[in-house]
Amino acid sequence: EVGHVGPIMLTGGMTPLQAIAAGGGLSPYANSKKIYILRTEGGKQEKIPFNYKQALKGESLGPTLKPGDTIVVP
Repeated sequence: EVGHVGPIMLTGGMTPLQAIAAGGGLSPYANSKKIYILRTEGGKQEKIPFNYKQALKGESLGPTLKPGDTIVVP
């Protein structure tokens, strides 16, 4: 539920909030409380929760993104 679905160019130190902004921001139907990052390391998939509202306030920027990460915005 973002403006432009699909891959974006990852820059060094990019945060999930920056990636969401690069994807056109959240749609009016997005559930900002249930956003998470899917990351595969060592053959295991990990689901990392992301608190969008805390990131907007600057309280928690979330993890730095890695190549291959997928941000899921329901």
